[in-house]
Amino acid sequence: MIEVKLSSISDGDLNRGVFAKRDISKGELVHEAPVLPYPNEEHEHIEKTFLADYVFEYGINHTALLLGYGMLFNHSYTPNTIYEINFDQHTFDFYAYKDIKAGEELLINYNGEVENDTPLWFDKEDQSED
Repeated sequence: MIEVKLSSISDGDLNRGVFAKRDISKGELVHEAPVLPYPNEEHEHIEKTFLADYVFEYGINHTALLLGYGMLFNHSYTPNTIYEINFDQHTFDFYAYKDIKAGEELLINYNGEVENDTPLWFDKEDQSED
């Protein structure tokens, strides 16, 4: 249903993203990413690595690395994919927020909510360079 390919919107060293291999209907579960949580007080160690840009909040006291394709979804303030945290199964469940065509990149809002347009850390860095 999904695959990892080169992304034209990613400007990182790896330039990868998650893409639809077939048409996906709104509301369809597209990926269940297993979680590797760690206590927030250990995050200072992750901050020293490039992984800091890929982790997710996982409840109040934890941060998480996502396995599978979970950390490869790129950001958009107008996403076509959303995620829900499934604490019972220890997964992040990604769903189509709207119909997605085969070949289209699946994008999430890194703020966690579809309509949240608060500038992200990389937007703030771009603004400070102006």
